[in-house]
Amino acid sequence: MSTVYIGGYTPDTGGAGAGVTVAARAETGALTEVGGAAVSGPSFLAAHPTLPVLYAVGEAPHGTITALAATDDPERLATRSSGGDSPCHVAVADRWLAVANYGDGMVALHALDDDGLFTGPPLLFPGYGSGPDSDRQRGPHAHQAVFEAGILYVTDLGADQIRQWRVQAEVTELEPLVLTPGTGPRHLTSAPTGWFVTGELDGQVHAFDPKWHPIGQFAASGRDSANYPSHIQLHRDRLYVANRGPNTISVFDPETFKMLAEVDCGGDWPRHFAIDGDDLYVANQRSGGVACFRLTGGVPEPTGRVLAVPTPTCVLL
Repeated sequence: MSTVYIGGYTPDTGGAGAGVTVAARAETGALTEVGGAAVSGPSFLAAHPTLPVLYAVGEAPHGTITALAATDDPERLATRSSGGDSPCHVAVADRWLAVANYGDGMVALHALDDDGLFTGPPLLFPGYGSGPDSDRQRGPHAHQAVFEAGILYVTDLGADQIRQWRVQAEVTELEPLVLTPGTGPRHLTSAPTGWFVTGELDGQVHAFDPKWHPIGQFAASGRDSANYPSHIQLHRDRLYVANRGPNTISVFDPETFKMLAEVDCGGDWPRHFAIDGDDLYVANQRSGGVACFRLTGGVPEPTGRVLAVPTPTCVLL
């Protein structure tokens, strides 16, 4: 058995239906709820790379970041302000924790001590800029934080940018990467060939070489419906994309950009997914469940197993 943590917009009550749902994962891939932790609106989770500490961003009523013991019954260790409004993503690397605050675009870097707890005031980097979509891009909206080779990358859906910082003993902000207006970058993933970014507003996957020069783009879904792609992840030699609207998971060859498969996600509004080995789990936000798939030749095949979770938004394996 291994432990899976699931975040979502759920009540701050604890126990069954708690903010963070804890599930046991069997060898078959099946999930069984075993506990929970009371955290208000934990829309995204991250684990410390070396310590048994779990972090959850909470969007309501005020932006928070909470450290929890990574157990079946997570104990709250510390809570502080996320540094901005409506945090939607968190990432951890060694002694730094980064929070992407969607509401105001603020990027916050929190230092961590030897126990993985917050120390000192956070470094705050205000968002700036806007885009052509009058409904979604009136201002900055930081959406995902990713540490990669000493650099922190943050997608900004509102400003059509990927902001970046060199994170070492000191933190230095670098020039942002500017994307085509109206892209609405949401999530990104690295690959041997470079980078892939989902455009939530244009429905495309944007490909870049290792130095972030654009090398192509392709539709995230082949279905004939409006699409708002969310998470993207490279696993083995396949690229996976979650599509909200068509409610599918697409599979691509990351070198040729050819779509290899597109399968139903097992619910409504796939906000996030996670992959480990041959198991893929999809957090279907609107239908309230985490659907379990088994990869066969890289293609997700439904197992028929769904763990009921109210409004799941994140799966952490």
